[in-house]
Amino acid sequence: MVTPEEIRGYLSKGMACDELEVSGDGQHFEAVIVSAAFSGKSRVQRHQLVYQVLGDRMREEIHALSMKTLTPEERRSSRD
Repeated sequence: MVTPEEIRGYLSKGMACDELEVSGDGQHFEAVIVSAAFSGKSRVQRHQLVYQVLGDRMREEIHALSMKTLTPEERRSSRD
């Protein structure tokens, strides 16, 4: 069974993240991913980028992943 820490590791190896939080119960996971790689991309394109990093794990190991994908600028403004 995959853990939130493993998903965090997969993501951090596959893309540069300013902030990365993953939680879950082994079946369903939630992630907050802050990355400059999301700049200029739509929400769908951001999620596709994350799915690309996770690859086959999304079909085989991770049954559900809810994501909040933000640029560093969006994260700063959400905290103001």
